[in-house]
Amino acid sequence: MDKDFDFNKEYGVVLEGGGAKGAYQIGVWKAFIECGVKIKVVSGVSVGALNGALMCMGNYEDAENLWSNLTYSDIMSVNDEQMDKLMSRNLKDLNIKEITKDASKVISDGGIDITPLRNLIDTWVDEEKIKNSEIEFIMGTFLVSKLKEVEISAKEAESSYLKDYLLASAYLPAFRNEKLHGKKYLDGGMFNNVPVDMLINRGYKDIIVVRIYGIGLEKPVKIPKDVNIIQIAPRIDLGGILEFNTDKIRRNINIGYYDGLRCLKSLKGKIYYIESDMTEERCAECFVNVAEAVKMAFLEYYKLDYLNTKLLTRRFLEQVCSNLATSLRLGKEWTYLDLYISLVELCAKSLQIPKYKVYTVNQMLNMIQERYYRMMKKGYRFPLFHELVLKMITIHE
Repeated sequence: MDKDFDFNKEYGVVLEGGGAKGAYQIGVWKAFIECGVKIKVVSGVSVGALNGALMCMGNYEDAENLWSNLTYSDIMSVNDEQMDKLMSRNLKDLNIKEITKDASKVISDGGIDITPLRNLIDTWVDEEKIKNSEIEFIMGTFLVSKLKEVEISAKEAESSYLKDYLLASAYLPAFRNEKLHGKKYLDGGMFNNVPVDMLINRGYKDIIVVRIYGIGLEKPVKIPKDVNIIQIAPRIDLGGILEFNTDKIRRNINIGYYDGLRCLKSLKGKIYYIESDMTEERCAECFVNVAEAVKMAFLEYYKLDYLNTKLLTRRFLEQVCSNLATSLRLGKEWTYLDLYISLVELCAKSLQIPKYKVYTVNQMLNMIQERYYRMMKKGYRFPLFHELVLKMITIHE
């Protein structure tokens, strides 16, 4: 059973590197604010370091506005229109001559020019706010000359160096790498993309790790028994690390927000976000009360005996539900609650009910029933398995 989130504790937050996927972390931050999560410390690398700096500065509205309007040319010296076509694989409309010219320049310059990113950091990052923040901030980068990871604590570093360290943490290998204070750095995520060790080594016990599955090494870390790790992670592809497409960024902020709510509010569902107080017993009762005709249809679907009506409910609970759990890949430890919520989600997905909203179970069931009957009246036909599941959820004795 999922544990309820403890809002009385103070948490450390780990922000993974992953370029444009970092928009997801901004959405999770929104959920933190809305639910009143107490953040004591943030560690991050690459885009996670940049977002960590924004969290320490404390102005969510500014951060969301920055991300929501971000384009390719805000990060790299590129043509936004051409990059959009390249990322969407719209090759027929690409200006090949211009792309070839730009690629040649990147090669001759030793990488992609990220002067726009430097300017962005200069404009948006307030070093004094970070140093004076109630939230401790730790970022990671990689010092090339000594071939070692470097951890920078904002409170211990010189204020005038913080912006440079943020840039150093985001130096992807494809970017043109310029020396900072006479030293060369690489993206911190290349060698430790999920810097949970930075917090464990400093004695933090309650840690929220926000995953975005960027490119880089996930350093093996032994988690002590007294350390509690909570993970918030996307269940769909967030796109590429250089995909600074405005629509994709806004979508990922929204996904991060709802995934954050799923964790913090213990919402049910893998696809949808469902508020439920249903118990195992209540869900088992729902299966008992499925219409007999539907029970028989399912037994026939799975090629099971349905002729002895006295055993209909028992066989439905023991055999059909087990087959349904296998069909839905719920694993060996499935419960009637898991199965019921998964079937409700399957119905909602079949009926194209909007995904990004928090629903109660009753709200979801009412929408399923309303849409199902409306589509049936219009003569719409579903695949047999989906049709049977829809009837199971909507028709009871």
